[in-house]
Amino acid sequence: MSIRTPTEVQMACIPPLLQGEDCIGNAKTGSGKTMAFALPILQQLSVDPYGIFALVLTPTRELAFQIADQFAVLGGALNLRTAVVVGGMDMIAQAIELSNRPHVVVATPGRIVDLLRSNHGEWDLSRVKFLVLDEADRLLTPTFAPELAYLFEALSKERQTCLFTATWTPSIASVADAPPKAGKQEPFVHRVTASVETVATLQQFYVLVPSHIREAYLYYLLRYPPESTHHLRRAPPAPAKRSNKPAKPAKKKAQKAAAAAADEDDEDIEQPPPTVIFCAKPHTAAYLTALLQTLRIRATALHSRLTQRERLASLGLFRASVVPVLVSTDVGARGLDIADVALVVNWDLPGAPEEYTHRVGRTARAGRGGIAVSFVTERDEERVLKIEERISTKLEEMQLPEARVLEHLNAVSTARRLASMELRDSDFGRREEIHKVKSAKRKADVS
Repeated sequence: MSIRTPTEVQMACIPPLLQGEDCIGNAKTGSGKTMAFALPILQQLSVDPYGIFALVLTPTRELAFQIADQFAVLGGALNLRTAVVVGGMDMIAQAIELSNRPHVVVATPGRIVDLLRSNHGEWDLSRVKFLVLDEADRLLTPTFAPELAYLFEALSKERQTCLFTATWTPSIASVADAPPKAGKQEPFVHRVTASVETVATLQQFYVLVPSHIREAYLYYLLRYPPESTHHLRRAPPAPAKRSNKPAKPAKKKAQKAAAAAADEDDEDIEQPPPTVIFCAKPHTAAYLTALLQTLRIRATALHSRLTQRERLASLGLFRASVVPVLVSTDVGARGLDIADVALVVNWDLPGAPEEYTHRVGRTARAGRGGIAVSFVTERDEERVLKIEERISTKLEEMQLPEARVLEHLNAVSTARRLASMELRDSDFGRREEIHKVKSAKRKADVS
């Protein structure tokens, strides 16, 4: 893995974890927090290997798969067995996997609780030595409170508990300040001392945009990204072998219409460098993906209305450089480590200012440079001020040439209409209804 020197959070947290202490680790995004808890777990496991030895909880499915991959790499010499237990996958297969007692289970709280409730004694969590809450600031919210309470009852009271987070929130502070329970010591706490919450290699900008033509500004930014990111543009994938299956006529017609409106030829346009665009809602992510595809920018979506197979496929396309643009809701804001992301765009500003830190942390990781651009509409002034207060940094204004932006307005307007029609004709509305039913059922089950 070419690691020569431990990071600050690794140097601080690994020794107390090896000594059996509970730990709260706070460090900036991209600073190696996963390894700070994975290495002590593997070291202790090598002394007394059994399953289930460690339970790692994460708020998102994608992060769970990434953590499991890192454990597999680090624990290869130990013949480590891991299990990923998240929603959207077959529960029976997951139950069988847990009954085989893997060493490390990486899970989202809802699914592991569902499996515990339906379990008939084939496995349990009573011997778990390590409990890790990764992205703990998100897990310690009312959303996950019922599931965490259930899990704490099922886990051994003798376990070690580790909390890791990039943002220090009141919920984390209350855990750190709480008096220790009988027979337990106060947890070791490592907190970022710098007043600035984001990394120094990240350039942070905002663009003032009228809300009704945001799409035109986004298209221009992707076509003509900041010059410092040009070297990160990836070569397009080799053309696939021709298939006998005809292309979808509606999609082909849409792209021709947008190209005609732009007065451009049918050749592929130059693609942007690796970019993540963050939106507030799944519907927006699906719409922007369709819009960009119509404008011949290769894009893929990541949001909660996709199946788990579709979500993993989108991430795979983005990681493999097949697609340079990932349009995501906040399910992609937590912990995902994707090399060489050059640009993060906030299409919608996040509702909570701490989420901004996690979003822009997808770039400028592990000492690399990166750029974050937030679109600010006439309704966003208060949110910008809260973000700047949170990160102790003033965002710089980036001015895009309005005349050149508006040159593409006809093409973008055509693409907007076609993307809206495509979404309306798809089964997206049905997916929304299914999601509402499942959410209501989960709330009823927990309560």
